Amino acid sequence: MNVADLQEIIRGKIDTFPNKTRRVAEYLLTHSSEVAFLSISDVAGRLDVSKAQLVRVARTLGFDGYSTLKNLLKQALLEQVSPSSIAERMQNADIPQDICRLEHANISETLKGLSSVSIVEFCEAAKKAAAIYCMGWGISALVAEWFYTRFTELGMKAVLVRRGSMSLIEQTRAMGDTDMLVVCELPSYVIEVTEAVKRIRKKGAFIVTLTDSPAAPICHMSHLPLRVGDTSAMFGSSLIGPMFAVHVLTSVLAYNLGEEGKTALTAHKEGLADERVYYPAYGLRY
Repeated sequence: MNVADLQEIIRGKIDTFPNKTRRVAEYLLTHSSEVAFLSISDVAGRLDVSKAQLVRVARTLGFDGYSTLKNLLKQALLEQVSPSSIAERMQNADIPQDICRLEHANISETLKGLSSVSIVEFCEAAKKAAAIYCMGWGISALVAEWFYTRFTELGMKAVLVRRGSMSLIEQTRAMGDTDMLVVCELPSYVIEVTEAVKRIRKKGAFIVTLTDSPAAPICHMSHLPLRVGDTSAMFGSSLIGPMFAVHVLTSVLAYNLGEEGKTALTAHKEGLADERVYYPAYGLRY
């Protein structure tokens, strides 16, 4: 059985299912990526059903157990988003346009996850924070660094946390319940990042996560989980969507800071006039 067969079976039977079974079946159709990577306990909790109920639904759909159903969804998702699979589906003559369309889709996907409510919540948390820690590993560290740069330009106390001579846990020991953590985690997910976020959560800091999927391990520890599009045809993850999110969030924050934001940006602009560093030019921007 493949995913298309599974969806056809669900659609054919869904009207005959009792309420709880129907709720599970609808979730399988609309949230297959979450089912693929969340534990059976997490899915049961989200649907307010028992784990036994999930097992029964899996067997009703023709599987010998829930784990077999989950493995099918996981494998299908990995094949769908892997760079090699995406590249195979692209036509040689249209590769430039195909790549452009993928990046446009990444921005659209990211925009869906940036509701007005979530943006306001981000800004309010940032304004209240004593310090903002920006964390990332590997390619995600580039996103964290841009967050750090933007917060610093706005005159806010920011700390960049990425793998170096000290572990992530060591670098965040000073964090407390008045601080904020912004962490980007794109595949492949890193165990050390998850462990660090887990410890930070226990300290009471406000946690914002940028991930490609709500099934990412750090999402269930997040106060404000934001989803970004990162599909790439040639590399593991595209940074267009995550960087778009950084730009939108920090731009709105700059506006919401009012006079403080204006003062910080004015000071930054004055620094660009230092001819010991920059060539004098009209409209110089950083």
